[in-house]
Amino acid sequence: MSTDTSASTRFPSHACVWHDESDTATFAQTLAAQPALANAYITLHGDLGAGKTTLVRHLLRALGVQGRIKSPTYAVVEPHEGAGFPISHFDFYRFDDPREWEDAGFRDIFASPGLKVAEWPEKAAAVTPVADVAISIEAINESERRVSLVANTPAGVSIVQGLTA
Repeated sequence: MSTDTSASTRFPSHACVWHDESDTATFAQTLAAQPALANAYITLHGDLGAGKTTLVRHLLRALGVQGRIKSPTYAVVEPHEGAGFPISHFDFYRFDDPREWEDAGFRDIFASPGLKVAEWPEKAAAVTPVADVAISIEAINESERRVSLVANTPAGVSIVQGLTA
C-alpha cells in the first residue's frame, strides 16, 4: 500500500493506493484501531464496484463483528455490534424521500452513540450531519484503488492523524 499524506492544521487529508484486497483489509484494521471511531460518522464515496462495501466488511470484521455481513442496499441500514459499541451501516443508494429519514428513525440512530458508516451519502446529504471523515474510493483497474480521506470535524482529524502516524 503506497501512501501520500497532506495535512493542514485544521483538516488533514490522507491519500493512498490499495494494490489489492489485502491492502483494503490492512487499512480497515488500522482504521478500526482509532479510538475516535467509536462515535464517528464515516461516509464512503465512489462509483458502483469501487469497493465501498468491501471496505465496510473488512472494517466490521476488524471491529469484531461476527456472522454474515450483508449490504443494506434494500434495508437502508444494517445494525451491528462490535468492539463494545453499536455500528450502523447505511446504504442510501435507494434513498429518495427525506421523509424516510424520520419514518425510519435515522435521526435517533445518528443522535445515539456508536459508529455510523454510510455508502452513497450524497443521496441523504440534506438530512445527515457532516461526516467526521469522508473516504473516496476510485477503481484504477480490477484490483487497485485510489483512496482519499478528508477530515471534517475534530473527531475526523483525530482519526486521519491516527491513520498517518
